Amino acid sequence: MPQQPVRIAPSILSSDFSILGEEVRRIDEGGADYIHIDVMDGHFVPNLTFGAPVVKCLRPHSKKIFDVHLMIAPVDPLIEDFVKAGSDIITAHVEAGPHLHRTLQAIKSHGVKAGVSLNPHTPIESIQHVMDMVDLILIMTVNPGFGGQSFIPVLDKIAAARKMIDAIGRDIDLEVDGGVNPETAKQVIAAGADVLVAGTAVFKDGPEQYAANIKALRG
Repeated sequence: MPQQPVRIAPSILSSDFSILGEEVRRIDEGGADYIHIDVMDGHFVPNLTFGAPVVKCLRPHSKKIFDVHLMIAPVDPLIEDFVKAGSDIITAHVEAGPHLHRTLQAIKSHGVKAGVSLNPHTPIESIQHVMDMVDLILIMTVNPGFGGQSFIPVLDKIAAARKMIDAIGRDIDLEVDGGVNPETAKQVIAAGADVLVAGTAVFKDGPEQYAANIKALRG
């Protein structure tokens, strides 16, 4: 199966929280393919961000895909809330609980796409036996919990994930999140990624530059 075109998923973690709806509209108009929403619980990761009510409030501001990255543990009790809030893709971490297969089943039972995320140290082999269930694989290239971190070059892991996707022949997004900028974007695209999450690189120069910054990431 040929690799999909590169899509850009700006992370609203780097946006102006005081005008979050407006920021979502701006990146939508600027050419975002997905809206990446980082949900952090202050427990699984050392930060606290948005809950399902915020996702629900943002939903009317864009028809783009809401790519909701749950950095929370446990995950399963909150899946339904995020589905009802308007998520299109819900991604859970391998490390967030003992029963990844069950979590993916729960996500897919609601009719939304299921993603799985791996922290930098987690081997790609950990998802080998759920490849038939996932719609998105998210490779973290920073330790999750904060925006603005430096890229960890786990390019071999991205390439290995691309091989796994190609071998199974399913339509699975290969997403990379962490320290993505125009330079590192070229590296992760070359390794096989086709969805790039970027926060600082999109939002750093103010709204007038969102479209240009998104375009610069496409390589």
